[in-house]
Amino acid sequence: MAWDLSCPDWWERLQSGRLPIADLPLWTPQAERAAAIFGRLRLADVPGTPTVSDAGGEWFQQVVRCMFGSVDPQSGQREIRDLFALVPKKNAKTTFGALGMVTATLLNRRPRATFLMTAPVQDTAQMAFDAAAGAIELDAVLAAKFHIRHHLKTIIHRETKSSLEIMTFDPGVLTGVKVSGGALIDELHECAKKSKAAQALRQIRGGMVPYPEAFLWFITTQSDEQPVGVFADELKKARAIRDGKRIGKLLPVLFEFPRDVQQSKDQQWKDPRLWPLLNPNIGRAMTLDRMVEEFNDAAGTSEAELRSWASQHLNVQIGVALHQGTWAGAEFWEQQGRREVTLDYLLEWSEVATFGIDGGGLEDLLGASAVGRHKITGEWLHWAHAWAHTSVFERRKEIAPQLLDYAADGDLTIVEQVGDDTAALAEVAARFEEAGLLDKIGVDQAGLGSVLDALAAVGIPAEKVVGISQGWKMMGAIKTLERHLAKGDFLHGGTRLMAWCVGNAKTEPAGNAVYITKRVSGTAKIDPLIATLNAVTLMALNPAPPDKFDIAAALVPMRLRYGA
Repeated sequence: MAWDLSCPDWWERLQSGRLPIADLPLWTPQAERAAAIFGRLRLADVPGTPTVSDAGGEWFQQVVRCMFGSVDPQSGQREIRDLFALVPKKNAKTTFGALGMVTATLLNRRPRATFLMTAPVQDTAQMAFDAAAGAIELDAVLAAKFHIRHHLKTIIHRETKSSLEIMTFDPGVLTGVKVSGGALIDELHECAKKSKAAQALRQIRGGMVPYPEAFLWFITTQSDEQPVGVFADELKKARAIRDGKRIGKLLPVLFEFPRDVQQSKDQQWKDPRLWPLLNPNIGRAMTLDRMVEEFNDAAGTSEAELRSWASQHLNVQIGVALHQGTWAGAEFWEQQGRREVTLDYLLEWSEVATFGIDGGGLEDLLGASAVGRHKITGEWLHWAHAWAHTSVFERRKEIAPQLLDYAADGDLTIVEQVGDDTAALAEVAARFEEAGLLDKIGVDQAGLGSVLDALAAVGIPAEKVVGISQGWKMMGAIKTLERHLAKGDFLHGGTRLMAWCVGNAKTEPAGNAVYITKRVSGTAKIDPLIATLNAVTLMALNPAPPDKFDIAAALVPMRLRYGA
């Protein structure tokens, strides 16, 4: 029977100073042998070159015990095949990961087995190689066992001919790599942003299938932007296994706060007394006093800098990424998310609605947005969707992982045939028209010919489609939306798509005005946000609802205000 790797009491374990790992029936002799080998390795970049046991934290030694004590000594089958360790910065994860791979190469008994460690950038890969090579060169026995090829960042075991290669993460190169021993991907949150990262990961995993002892490790911090691609997928899987919602052979080692602490209105995660719980190496490479100092510096700089610091040092997950020049409304976007605010919800609870459309080129998304006014509370309700032609994935490879995520969420539709997107958009607008809720549809004054044709085809009267001035003339809509978000009466569905677009939005002054443009925001997409601003422009005119208010609805509990 497969091992149960869930750890439902993980937060209690962290609070009591333990690791967030379940008690497992490890094969003790080999677990302790692996931990002893790992513990004797020396830290080449620390004064005095102490051993891991003397200078390092216990956390990674326990990881080593679990990974190598989970192999059945009779069959060679692994009960723990993968590892996902989410650990804040300054906890020596790159160094420990490199030394863990040296340990794996020493314990390996398969002739000519291949081991791989990758990092997102050259400097990190070099740091990992220096840690591995340095530990070997500081030990006479290991120096005799291994041949180090510095120019190739490759370490070869002289007896088994097994090799450990350390390289920068390149999906094009990794797609052809065969890994028979084990692989470690450092800083997965950065590697996941690269085009075809998912394909490279599938190639690595697929190549391991014939080798029962092979393993795959992910050691990473939280992303300083919205989690995307394979990082988001693996993190979701790790949390599900940890919480007992999914069965798998991945060991989750997640140093993070519970969701209610991360998202608490009083921001409980800012309490320094909680920080040591997530930093198992605190007191060594990083002290609590230094963390407090850096926290104060970040908080005094900007909200964007504070969020970035929290993501890297406390693994606080970011929904909306804030950067220099970020639109002011982005600061309030996350807190206004309500999962129940769907398209159907708007159709049921709006007394009147406006619609906005933007984009649609082969290199753009086609964005559509609806803003409805709640028939009881008067709150503004928001829904958005995007369509992407397959050509976007070739022309904008750098954002392909995000787009695939949003398609999986159901908030983005990928189309192969030009025109399918506009037809689908028109069908959504027609639902509001048929429900008697549609006031107006706002589009760029430059015109969207194919969209206008599609709207006409579903019976949208031409007089309901109006041009919305763009550029600095949208300042009114920008400020209106900012105020409604800050006030708390603009509610949206909390989708990752919109959080991404809002985080992408950059502002630029134009005299006394402020505007958001695609030019300022670069290659990142903001079309659904511009569509939202078009709809907000029309809703700000306070359109009258149709003459059919249902008094019975007033007796229905206000789910958004009291139950969300």
